[in-house]
Amino acid sequence: MKRLKGKIALVTSSTRGIGLACAKKLASEGAIVYMGVRRLETTQEICDTCKKDGLIMKPVFFDAYNIDSYKSMVEEVISKERKIDILVNNFGTGRPDKDLDLVNSDEETFFELLESNIGSVYRISKLVVPYMIENGGGSIINISSIGGSVPDISRIGYGVSKSGVNNITQQIAMQYAKNKIRCNAVLPGMIATDAVASNMPEDFQKSFLSHVPLNRMGKPEDIANAVAFFASDDSSYITGCVMEVSGGYHLGTPQYADFVGRKVAENPKI
Repeated sequence: MKRLKGKIALVTSSTRGIGLACAKKLASEGAIVYMGVRRLETTQEICDTCKKDGLIMKPVFFDAYNIDSYKSMVEEVISKERKIDILVNNFGTGRPDKDLDLVNSDEETFFELLESNIGSVYRISKLVVPYMIENGGGSIINISSIGGSVPDISRIGYGVSKSGVNNITQQIAMQYAKNKIRCNAVLPGMIATDAVASNMPEDFQKSFLSHVPLNRMGKPEDIANAVAFFASDDSSYITGCVMEVSGGYHLGTPQYADFVGRKVAENPKI
């Protein structure tokens, strides 16, 4: 029995990486999945390909930098399906070129990141929650980041914005539990996506992995599995959870990475 049969899901920014993995996973569990995207034609091709595997996925226009598209996206799904059972706020952005430490970071970039990363969750959830109340409940899953709970030496705007996503997750959970709406967040660590490959130097990736006890990058499917759990009744007694899916990153003592580095130097096959 598919866990999400009969459910309607909306996943933002879902043409690749974590978003696409989430859309496919929810569809494989029986949900009809609307993909909030800018490139409708490209996304339709993805949907047509997935249809061959029995997945029902449909594009709907969404541009995170066009506020009007938030409302039109939600209203289009409602007009076609009359409900939204599952909302995955996957959109998020970073500016590592200008988002540095407190003193050297570009101030305009800092506030743009707050506006984009917190604002998108706030605005879309604000639109969807009334329909979930009317429908008798629902599940909201926000894609945050390990950077929202672990301070860094750079990317202050990104970290603060994602900590805001963590907090708004728990605010929504508290405020609408009475309406049978659950809200949880998934915090990816380093995930093997095109964005990581293009934005993070190899030396940084190796350094990051030295702090990951499971000793590998995550896969988009690892995040999608967590999202499907929160979307389903398997997590029916869980709300306000801020769950790290990061291979145990920062779990150990500060000396852990030094120890791993020495062991690798002694035995490169590790």
